[in-house]
Amino acid sequence: MKLVGIVGSNAEVSYNRMLLAYIKKHFGNLFDLEVLEIKDIPLFNQSDDQTMSAPIQQLSNKILQADGVIIATPEHNHTIPAALKSVLEWLSFKIHPLENKPVMIVGASYYDQGSSRAQLHLRQILDAPGVNAIVMPGNEFLLGKVKEAFDDQGDLKEKRTVDFLQTTLEKFVQFIDVVTVMQGPKAAAEPEDLFATGTIETTVEGADMYADDWLEQASEIVKPAAGNDYVQLNRGLLTVDQLNYFLASMPMELTYADNNNQFLYYNYTKEADAMLASRTPGQVGNPLAKCHPERVYKGVEWVIQQLRSGAQDCVKVHVPTHGPDKYVVHNYQAMHDEAGNYVGINEYIWDLKPTIDWYLQQTGQKLVGDVDATTSASVNNHQDGDVDAVSGASEHA
Repeated sequence: MKLVGIVGSNAEVSYNRMLLAYIKKHFGNLFDLEVLEIKDIPLFNQSDDQTMSAPIQQLSNKILQADGVIIATPEHNHTIPAALKSVLEWLSFKIHPLENKPVMIVGASYYDQGSSRAQLHLRQILDAPGVNAIVMPGNEFLLGKVKEAFDDQGDLKEKRTVDFLQTTLEKFVQFIDVVTVMQGPKAAAEPEDLFATGTIETTVEGADMYADDWLEQASEIVKPAAGNDYVQLNRGLLTVDQLNYFLASMPMELTYADNNNQFLYYNYTKEADAMLASRTPGQVGNPLAKCHPERVYKGVEWVIQQLRSGAQDCVKVHVPTHGPDKYVVHNYQAMHDEAGNYVGINEYIWDLKPTIDWYLQQTGQKLVGDVDATTSASVNNHQDGDVDAVSGASEHA
Protein backbone atom coordinates (compact mmCIF):
# COMPACT_ATOMS: atom_id res chain seq x y z
CA MET A 1 0.00 0.00 0.00
CA LYS A 2 1.37 3.38 -1.04
CA LEU A 3 0.71 6.42 1.19
CA VAL A 4 1.95 9.99 1.13
CA GLY A 5 2.54 12.08 4.24
CA ILE A 6 2.21 15.86 3.95
CA VAL A 7 4.29 17.97 6.32
CA GLY A 8 1.85 20.71 7.33
CA SER A 9 4.59 23.25 8.02
CA ASN A 10 7.08 25.15 5.88
CA ALA A 11 9.48 25.62 8.81
CA GLU A 12 13.05 24.35 8.49
CA VAL A 13 12.71 22.51 11.82
CA SER A 14 9.36 20.80 12.30
CA TYR A 15 8.26 18.24 14.88
CA ASN A 16 5.46 17.24 12.51
CA ARG A 17 8.10 16.39 9.93
CA MET A 18 9.82 14.31 12.62
CA LEU A 19 6.54 12.55 13.36
CA LEU A 20 6.06 11.57 9.72
CA ALA A 21 9.70 10.48 9.49
CA TYR A 22 9.14 8.28 12.56
CA ILE A 23 6.03 6.73 10.97
CA LYS A 24 7.93 6.07 7.75
CA LYS A 25 10.82 4.48 9.64
CA HIS A 26 8.89 2.26 12.03
CA PHE A 27 5.71 1.24 10.21
CA GLY A 28 7.03 0.09 6.86
CA ASN A 29 5.39 -3.27 7.53
CA LEU A 30 1.99 -1.58 7.17
CA PHE A 31 2.59 0.63 4.14
CA ASP A 32 5.15 2.48 2.05
CA LEU A 33 5.11 6.16 3.08
CA GLU A 34 6.58 9.00 1.03
CA VAL A 35 6.95 12.26 2.96
CA LEU A 36 6.08 15.38 0.94
CA GLU A 37 7.02 18.98 1.72
CA ILE A 38 5.01 22.16 1.11
CA LYS A 39 7.94 24.58 1.42
CA ASP A 40 8.11 25.26 -2.33
CA ILE A 41 4.37 25.79 -2.88
CA PRO A 42 3.64 29.47 -3.60
CA LEU A 43 1.06 31.43 -1.61
CA PHE A 44 -2.41 30.94 -3.05
CA ASN A 45 -3.54 33.78 -5.30
CA GLN A 46 -6.28 33.09 -7.81
CA SER A 47 -5.28 36.19 -9.77
CA ASP A 48 -1.86 34.61 -10.33
CA ASP A 49 -2.87 31.08 -11.29
CA GLN A 50 0.05 28.71 -10.73
CA THR A 51 -1.97 25.50 -10.77
CA MET A 52 0.18 24.09 -13.57
CA SER A 53 3.50 25.00 -11.92
CA ALA A 54 5.89 22.14 -11.19
CA PRO A 55 5.61 22.15 -7.35
CA ILE A 56 1.80 22.07 -7.35
CA GLN A 57 1.53 19.52 -10.15
CA GLN A 58 4.08 17.23 -8.52
CA LEU A 59 2.25 17.36 -5.19
CA SER A 60 -1.08 16.75 -6.91
CA ASN A 61 0.25 13.77 -8.88
CA LYS A 62 1.75 12.18 -5.76
CA ILE A 63 -1.62 12.45 -4.00
CA LEU A 64 -3.54 11.10 -6.98
CA GLN A 65 -1.33 8.02 -7.19
CA ALA A 66 -1.41 7.27 -3.46
CA ASP A 67 -3.86 4.93 -1.76
CA GLY A 68 -4.19 7.35 1.15
CA VAL A 69 -2.81 10.53 2.70
CA ILE A 70 -1.55 11.37 6.19
CA ILE A 71 -1.44 15.07 7.03
CA ALA A 72 0.66 16.14 10.03
CA THR A 73 -0.33 19.60 11.21
CA PRO A 74 0.99 21.87 13.94
CA GLU A 75 -1.33 24.38 15.62
CA HIS A 76 -0.88 28.10 15.03
CA ASN A 77 -3.29 30.42 16.84
CA HIS A 78 -5.90 27.67 17.31
CA THR A 79 -5.81 26.65 13.65
CA ILE A 80 -3.63 25.13 10.93
CA PRO A 81 -0.60 27.05 9.58
CA ALA A 82 -1.19 29.55 6.79
CA ALA A 83 1.16 27.58 4.52
CA LEU A 84 -0.96 24.41 4.81
CA LYS A 85 -4.20 26.36 4.25
CA SER A 86 -2.67 27.89 1.14
CA VAL A 87 -1.72 24.46 -0.21
CA LEU A 88 -5.25 23.19 0.32
CA GLU A 89 -6.55 26.23 -1.57
CA TRP A 90 -4.44 25.24 -4.59
CA LEU A 91 -5.59 21.62 -4.29
CA SER A 92 -9.24 22.67 -4.49
CA PHE A 93 -9.03 25.54 -7.00
CA LYS A 94 -8.81 23.91 -10.45
CA ILE A 95 -7.49 20.50 -9.45
CA HIS A 96 -8.99 18.15 -6.87
CA PRO A 97 -6.52 15.36 -6.04
CA LEU A 98 -7.93 14.92 -2.51
CA GLU A 99 -11.46 14.21 -3.74
CA ASN A 100 -12.60 10.80 -2.41
CA LYS A 101 -9.08 10.19 -1.08
CA PRO A 102 -8.79 8.54 2.37
CA VAL A 103 -7.05 10.97 4.73
CA MET A 104 -5.77 10.57 8.27
CA ILE A 105 -4.88 13.59 10.40
CA VAL A 106 -2.09 13.58 12.97
CA GLY A 107 -0.41 16.44 14.73
CA ALA A 108 2.18 17.55 17.23
CA SER A 109 2.39 20.72 19.29
CA TYR A 110 4.33 22.18 22.20
CA TYR A 111 1.41 22.08 24.63
CA ASP A 112 -0.97 19.52 26.11
CA GLN A 113 -3.67 19.89 23.45
CA GLY A 114 -1.50 18.26 20.77
CA SER A 115 -2.93 20.34 17.88
CA SER A 116 -6.52 19.29 18.70
CA ARG A 117 -8.10 22.57 17.58
CA ALA A 118 -6.00 22.64 14.38
CA GLN A 119 -7.05 19.07 13.64
CA LEU A 120 -10.73 19.93 14.12
CA HIS A 121 -10.38 22.88 11.77
CA LEU A 122 -8.50 20.75 9.23
CA ARG A 123 -11.32 18.19 9.24
CA GLN A 124 -13.79 20.93 8.36
CA ILE A 125 -11.57 22.15 5.51
CA LEU A 126 -11.07 18.67 4.08
CA ASP A 127 -14.86 18.16 4.08
CA ALA A 128 -15.46 21.38 2.13
CA PRO A 129 -16.80 21.34 -1.46
CA GLY A 130 -13.87 21.30 -3.83
CA VAL A 131 -11.74 19.29 -1.40
CA ASN A 132 -14.13 16.42 -0.61
CA ALA A 133 -11.57 14.19 1.07
CA ILE A 134 -12.76 11.16 3.04
CA VAL A 135 -11.31 11.80 6.49
CA MET A 136 -11.04 8.88 8.89
CA PRO A 137 -13.42 9.61 11.78
CA GLY A 138 -12.18 9.54 15.36
CA ASN A 139 -8.80 7.98 16.09
CA GLU A 140 -7.15 11.34 16.65
CA PHE A 141 -3.41 11.16 17.24
CA LEU A 142 -2.52 14.24 19.27
CA LEU A 143 1.13 14.46 20.29
CA GLY A 144 1.48 17.07 23.03
CA LYS A 145 4.59 18.41 24.74
CA VAL A 146 6.45 17.42 21.61
CA LYS A 147 9.83 18.86 22.70
CA GLU A 148 10.09 16.06 25.26
CA ALA A 149 8.43 13.37 23.13
CA PHE A 150 11.40 12.42 20.91
CA ASP A 151 14.83 11.14 21.82
CA ASP A 152 18.08 12.14 20.12
CA GLN A 153 17.54 9.54 17.39
CA GLY A 154 14.14 10.97 16.48
CA ASP A 155 12.23 8.08 18.08
CA LEU A 156 9.20 8.46 20.33
CA LYS A 157 10.12 7.72 23.94
CA GLU A 158 6.78 6.69 25.43
CA LYS A 159 5.71 3.11 24.67
CA ARG A 160 2.03 3.91 25.23
CA THR A 161 2.27 6.66 22.64
CA VAL A 162 3.90 4.30 20.14
CA ASP A 163 1.29 1.62 20.77
CA PHE A 164 -1.57 4.07 20.28
CA LEU A 165 0.00 5.42 17.09
CA GLN A 166 0.32 1.88 15.75
CA THR A 167 -3.33 1.21 16.54
CA THR A 168 -4.50 4.32 14.69
CA LEU A 169 -2.32 3.52 11.68
CA GLU A 170 -3.60 -0.05 11.53
CA LYS A 171 -7.16 1.29 11.61
CA PHE A 172 -6.30 3.73 8.82
CA VAL A 173 -5.10 0.87 6.64
CA GLN A 174 -8.42 -0.90 7.31
CA PHE A 175 -10.27 2.35 6.57
CA ILE A 176 -8.51 2.63 3.20
CA ASP A 177 -9.51 -0.94 2.37
CA VAL A 178 -13.16 -0.19 3.18
CA VAL A 179 -13.16 3.01 1.11
CA THR A 180 -11.50 1.19 -1.78
CA VAL A 181 -14.21 -1.50 -1.79
CA MET A 182 -16.95 1.15 -1.68
CA GLN A 183 -15.46 3.07 -4.59
CA GLY A 184 -14.94 -0.02 -6.75
CA PRO A 185 -11.94 -0.79 -8.96
CA LYS A 186 -9.72 2.01 -10.14
CA ALA A 187 -9.97 3.06 -13.76
CA ALA A 188 -7.26 1.48 -15.88
CA ALA A 189 -4.41 3.72 -16.96
CA GLU A 190 -4.43 4.97 -20.52
CA PRO A 191 -2.57 2.45 -22.70
CA GLU A 192 0.87 3.54 -23.87
CA ASP A 193 1.48 4.00 -27.58
CA LEU A 194 4.76 2.07 -27.72
CA PHE A 195 4.78 2.42 -31.51
CA ALA A 196 4.87 6.26 -31.29
CA THR A 197 2.15 6.65 -33.92
CA GLY A 198 1.22 10.13 -32.71
CA THR A 199 3.23 13.31 -32.94
CA ILE A 200 4.38 15.92 -30.43
CA GLU A 201 5.85 19.36 -31.05
CA THR A 202 9.39 17.96 -31.27
CA THR A 203 8.55 15.07 -33.61
CA VAL A 204 10.54 15.26 -36.85
CA GLU A 205 7.92 14.51 -39.47
CA GLY A 206 9.07 13.16 -42.80
CA ALA A 207 11.82 10.94 -41.33
CA ASP A 208 11.20 7.18 -41.24
CA MET A 209 11.52 6.21 -37.57
CA TYR A 210 12.09 2.57 -38.53
CA ALA A 211 15.05 3.39 -40.81
CA ASP A 212 18.64 2.78 -39.73
CA ASP A 213 19.52 6.24 -41.07
CA TRP A 214 16.73 8.06 -39.19
CA LEU A 215 19.29 10.42 -37.65
CA GLU A 216 20.61 11.41 -41.07
CA GLN A 217 17.09 11.83 -42.47
CA ALA A 218 15.96 13.92 -39.51
CA SER A 219 19.11 16.05 -39.62
CA GLU A 220 18.53 16.81 -43.27
CA ILE A 221 15.04 18.05 -42.40
CA VAL A 222 15.73 20.17 -39.31
CA LYS A 223 19.31 21.28 -40.05
CA PRO A 224 20.45 20.97 -36.41
CA ALA A 225 23.45 22.60 -34.79
CA ALA A 226 26.57 20.47 -35.14
CA GLY A 227 30.30 20.46 -34.51
CA ASN A 228 31.49 23.84 -33.26
CA ASP A 229 28.02 25.42 -33.27
CA TYR A 230 27.14 26.71 -29.81
CA VAL A 231 24.12 25.55 -27.82
CA GLN A 232 22.82 27.83 -25.06
CA LEU A 233 21.77 25.71 -22.08
CA ASN A 234 19.92 26.86 -18.95
CA ARG A 235 23.22 27.46 -17.18
CA GLY A 236 25.97 27.12 -19.73
CA LEU A 237 27.14 27.59 -23.29
CA LEU A 238 28.70 24.58 -25.03
CA THR A 239 29.40 23.53 -28.55
CA VAL A 240 27.75 20.37 -29.85
CA ASP A 241 31.17 18.68 -29.77
CA GLN A 242 31.61 19.67 -26.12
CA LEU A 243 28.18 18.27 -25.29
CA ASN A 244 29.13 14.99 -26.91
CA TYR A 245 32.43 14.88 -24.99
CA PHE A 246 30.61 15.64 -21.76
CA LEU A 247 27.90 12.98 -22.22
CA ALA A 248 30.37 10.38 -23.45
CA SER A 249 32.45 10.84 -20.29
CA MET A 250 29.57 9.90 -17.99
CA PRO A 251 30.33 6.66 -16.08
CA MET A 252 26.99 5.20 -17.15
CA GLU A 253 24.96 4.43 -20.24
CA LEU A 254 22.42 7.16 -20.97
CA THR A 255 19.27 6.98 -23.08
CA TYR A 256 16.64 9.59 -23.92
CA ALA A 257 13.12 8.52 -24.95
CA ASP A 258 10.58 11.33 -25.42
CA ASN A 259 7.00 11.45 -24.11
CA ASN A 260 5.83 10.13 -27.50
CA ASN A 261 7.79 6.92 -26.70
CA GLN A 262 10.38 7.45 -29.42
CA PHE A 263 14.03 6.59 -28.71
CA LEU A 264 16.03 9.71 -29.60
CA TYR A 265 19.53 9.40 -28.16
CA TYR A 266 22.14 7.33 -26.37
CA ASN A 267 25.71 8.24 -25.42
CA TYR A 268 27.43 6.12 -28.03
CA THR A 269 30.87 5.13 -26.75
CA LYS A 270 31.00 1.34 -27.20
CA GLU A 271 29.83 -1.32 -29.58
CA ALA A 272 26.63 -3.13 -28.60
CA ASP A 273 28.35 -6.30 -27.32
CA ALA A 274 30.48 -4.29 -24.87
CA MET A 275 27.55 -2.41 -23.33
CA LEU A 276 25.60 -3.26 -20.20
CA ALA A 277 22.45 -2.87 -22.32
CA SER A 278 23.26 -3.36 -25.98
CA ARG A 279 22.24 -0.63 -28.41
CA THR A 280 23.11 0.09 -31.99
CA PRO A 281 23.26 3.42 -33.84
CA GLY A 282 20.48 2.27 -36.17
CA GLN A 283 18.01 2.05 -33.26
CA VAL A 284 18.00 5.81 -32.74
CA GLY A 285 14.68 7.17 -33.93
CA ASN A 286 12.83 3.87 -33.39
CA PRO A 287 9.59 3.68 -31.41
CA LEU A 288 10.11 1.88 -28.11
CA ALA A 289 8.10 -1.09 -29.39
CA LYS A 290 10.86 -1.82 -31.91
CA CYS A 291 13.50 -1.60 -29.17
CA HIS A 292 11.97 -4.39 -27.06
CA PRO A 293 10.75 -7.92 -27.67
CA GLU A 294 6.96 -8.17 -27.68
CA ARG A 295 6.97 -10.40 -24.58
CA VAL A 296 8.01 -7.44 -22.38
CA TYR A 297 5.65 -4.78 -23.78
CA LYS A 298 3.43 -5.00 -20.71
CA GLY A 299 6.34 -4.38 -18.35
CA VAL A 300 7.67 -1.50 -20.46
CA GLU A 301 4.20 0.06 -20.54
CA TRP A 302 3.89 -0.24 -16.76
CA VAL A 303 7.21 1.55 -16.19
CA ILE A 304 6.22 4.40 -18.54
CA GLN A 305 2.81 4.74 -16.88
CA GLN A 306 4.44 4.97 -13.44
CA LEU A 307 6.62 7.84 -14.64
CA ARG A 308 4.03 9.62 -16.79
CA SER A 309 1.42 9.58 -14.01
CA GLY A 310 3.84 10.70 -11.29
CA ALA A 311 3.31 7.54 -9.25
CA GLN A 312 7.10 7.20 -9.19
CA ASP A 313 9.83 9.65 -10.17
CA CYS A 314 12.30 6.87 -10.79
CA VAL A 315 11.84 3.13 -11.32
CA LYS A 316 14.95 1.10 -10.46
CA VAL A 317 15.53 -2.43 -11.72
CA HIS A 318 18.51 -4.59 -10.73
CA VAL A 319 19.62 -6.84 -13.61
CA PRO A 320 21.52 -9.81 -12.13
CA THR A 321 22.61 -11.40 -15.42
CA HIS A 322 26.03 -9.71 -15.62
CA GLY A 323 27.84 -11.99 -13.19
CA PRO A 324 28.96 -11.70 -9.55
CA ASP A 325 31.55 -9.02 -10.29
CA LYS A 326 28.88 -6.45 -11.23
CA TYR A 327 25.75 -4.95 -9.69
CA VAL A 328 23.97 -3.38 -12.66
CA VAL A 329 20.93 -1.18 -12.10
CA HIS A 330 18.63 0.24 -14.77
CA ASN A 331 17.22 3.56 -13.59
CA TYR A 332 14.19 4.93 -15.43
CA GLN A 333 14.01 8.60 -14.43
CA ALA A 334 11.03 10.78 -15.38
CA MET A 335 11.95 14.08 -17.04
CA HIS A 336 9.82 17.24 -16.77
CA ASP A 337 9.83 20.71 -18.32
CA GLU A 338 9.84 23.93 -16.31
CA ALA A 339 6.07 23.69 -15.80
CA GLY A 340 6.31 20.14 -14.45
CA ASN A 341 4.94 18.44 -17.57
CA TYR A 342 6.24 14.95 -18.31
CA VAL A 343 8.61 15.05 -21.31
CA GLY A 344 10.10 11.57 -21.38
CA ILE A 345 12.52 9.13 -19.79
CA ASN A 346 16.17 9.44 -18.92
CA GLU A 347 17.32 5.86 -18.59
CA TYR A 348 20.73 5.59 -16.98
CA ILE A 349 22.39 2.24 -16.47
CA TRP A 350 25.42 1.74 -14.30
CA ASP A 351 27.37 -0.83 -12.40
CA LEU A 352 27.23 0.14 -8.73
CA LYS A 353 29.88 -2.31 -7.58
CA PRO A 354 32.97 -0.14 -8.27
CA THR A 355 31.37 2.72 -6.34
CA ILE A 356 30.41 0.43 -3.45
CA ASP A 357 33.91 -1.08 -3.39
CA TRP A 358 35.47 2.40 -3.36
CA TYR A 359 33.18 3.50 -0.51
CA LEU A 360 34.03 0.43 1.57
CA GLN A 361 37.74 0.95 0.96
CA GLN A 362 37.56 4.62 1.94
CA THR A 363 35.53 4.04 5.10
CA GLY A 364 36.95 0.68 6.17
CA GLN A 365 33.45 -0.73 6.43
CA LYS A 366 32.36 -4.18 5.25
CA LEU A 367 29.15 -5.64 3.93
CA VAL A 368 27.74 -8.28 6.25
CA GLY A 369 24.72 -10.56 6.04
CA ASP A 370 22.38 -11.17 3.14
CA VAL A 371 21.45 -8.27 0.89
CA ASP A 372 17.91 -8.28 -0.50
CA ALA A 373 18.13 -6.56 -3.85
CA THR A 374 14.41 -6.03 -4.23
CA THR A 375 13.69 -2.86 -6.23
CA SER A 376 10.79 -0.49 -6.52
CA ALA A 377 9.86 -2.14 -9.80
CA SER A 378 10.11 -5.72 -8.59
CA VAL A 379 7.39 -8.28 -8.82
CA ASN A 380 6.60 -7.52 -5.16
CA ASN A 381 5.23 -4.12 -6.12
CA HIS A 382 4.02 -4.85 -9.64
CA GLN A 383 0.60 -6.39 -9.42
CA ASP A 384 0.06 -6.82 -13.16
CA GLY A 385 2.89 -9.25 -13.90
CA ASP A 386 6.65 -9.23 -14.05
CA VAL A 387 8.62 -6.18 -15.05
CA ASP A 388 11.32 -7.31 -17.43
CA ALA A 389 14.49 -5.33 -16.76
CA VAL A 390 14.94 -4.39 -20.39
CA SER A 391 16.71 -1.24 -21.45
CA GLY A 392 14.60 1.55 -22.88
CA ALA A 393 16.39 1.02 -26.14
CA SER A 394 17.53 -2.57 -26.12
CA GLU A 395 16.38 -6.17 -26.09
CA HIS A 396 19.08 -7.02 -23.55
CA ALA A 397 17.68 -8.18 -20.22
